Amino acid sequence: EFGEVCRGRLRIPGKKENYVAIKTLKGGYTDKQRRDFLSEASIMGQFQHPNIIHLEGIITASCPVMILTEFMENGALDSFLRRCTFVALVHKDCLTRIFLSLQLNDGQFTPIQLVGMLRGIASGMKYLSEMSYVHRDLAARNILVNSNLVCKVFLQENSSDPTYTSSL
Repeated sequence: EFGEVCRGRLRIPGKKENYVAIKTLKGGYTDKQRRDFLSEASIMGQFQHPNIIHLEGIITASCPVMILTEFMENGALDSFLRRCTFVALVHKDCLTRIFLSLQLNDGQFTPIQLVGMLRGIASGMKYLSEMSYVHRDLAARNILVNSNLVCKVFLQENSSDPTYTSSL
C-alpha cells in the first residue's frame, strides 16, 4: 500500500478557501511508482469538464508527494449507492425494473435526480471520447459524487490497482 486519500483545505491567496481531496504517495515508493503517480496527475490536468474531476495541484517539493483534486463529499459512487436504499417496481408489460426513488437518511431523491447523475457520467465519458482518451476502467468506484449529486469521472491511472486505498 503506497497511496492514500484524505480531505484537506486549500488556501490560495486572493481565492476562496476550499476543501480538496489529497492523494499522497507515502515514503518507500519506487521510482516507477512515483512516475506512475505523477503521470496520473498529468493526465488529470489535461481535461477541463464539469463531469471530470478537476486537478487543483501537485506538490512534489515535500514528502509525501501529493495530488490535490476537487473534493467530492459523497465519495465514490459504489460506496454511496451501498449507503442508499433503492425502491424498485417491475413494469407490468415489459418486466423492466424502474428505480422510482433513492432514499437516504435525510431525504428522498427523485427519478429526475437519478437521471441527472447518469447524465453527468455520460457527459464526462462523451467528453473523454471526444478528446480521444480511453478511460480503460469505468466503474462505480471511479465515479465520484458531490453534495449536489453531481457525478464526475475520476481519471486514475492505477484505478484497478489495490495498492491505492481511500480513507475518506
